[in-house]
Amino acid sequence: MVFSGQSNRALAGQIAASLGIPLGKSTTQKFANDNLLVRFEESLREADVFIVQSLTPPVHDNLMELLMMVDAAKGSSANRVTAVIPYYSYARSDKKDAPRISIAGRLVADMLQTAGSDRVLTMTLHSSQVHGFFKIPLDHLSAEPVIANYFATRVDGLEDSVVVAPDAGDMKRASSLARRLALPIAFIDKQRLSDTEVLARSLVGDVKNKIALIIDDEISTAASLVKAVEAVLASGAHRVYAAVTHGIYAGPAIKRIEASPLEEVAATNTCLHNSKKSKKLHTLDVGPLFAEAIWRIHRGESVSSLFT
Repeated sequence: MVFSGQSNRALAGQIAASLGIPLGKSTTQKFANDNLLVRFEESLREADVFIVQSLTPPVHDNLMELLMMVDAAKGSSANRVTAVIPYYSYARSDKKDAPRISIAGRLVADMLQTAGSDRVLTMTLHSSQVHGFFKIPLDHLSAEPVIANYFATRVDGLEDSVVVAPDAGDMKRASSLARRLALPIAFIDKQRLSDTEVLARSLVGDVKNKIALIIDDEISTAASLVKAVEAVLASGAHRVYAAVTHGIYAGPAIKRIEASPLEEVAATNTCLHNSKKSKKLHTLDVGPLFAEAIWRIHRGESVSSLFT
């Protein structure tokens, strides 16, 4: 049985349709005191339950709703409850890199397990070490095959392209995509000054007279993306595309993308956004990928082959 929270019912509906089953019936109510009430409208007894909820803004409402749905499912005698979290917020908070701070990525993992999650299914964690915060099975999907197909089918002159990582931390992801597309790789040495401000210090690799294909895990305010575009163009690239797994498009992101020389920006539908806000935005569908992973989990089959 597949149910959905309020964050991305469109993706949950696509997943259910791909599985050939109806989306489960549930309701969420917010009271005047800001408290939530969640209720399943059908029996879950002995069912294999999958609850789809992206931790997108409003993050804390969506997180609390997910925790309550997991708790309600366990209390309704579900046989197994899997939290399907297409976008896992707080994955950037994976270490104690400043005094007196919380490692929120681990805290969210602890809450999901305390609520009663038997398993977690997610996609493209910002930091892979978040995987280690869970004591329950976690399946970590990759959008790489979908992004590779996007570049291969939408970019004219792919043979004259180079895959660009916007910072050294994205080198592994970019290198894997470059091997898949048989393309060279470059990366940008950047320094993050604040949540919305980034300094691109230098570019390592040859992008002169090439099409730059920027790959990242997410776009929030698009500050890093715009700086990466400026860096590759200053180094001689003549066209720039970008593709990410999670398109959050917070604050000034869309205005920045519109004002930039980017040809197009693609993001999967792990986060609910309106691509009609800009002609430069393109949406990639990962509903069938999640549906296949859910089907394999349900049948006890391997999920690893989905990476190829």
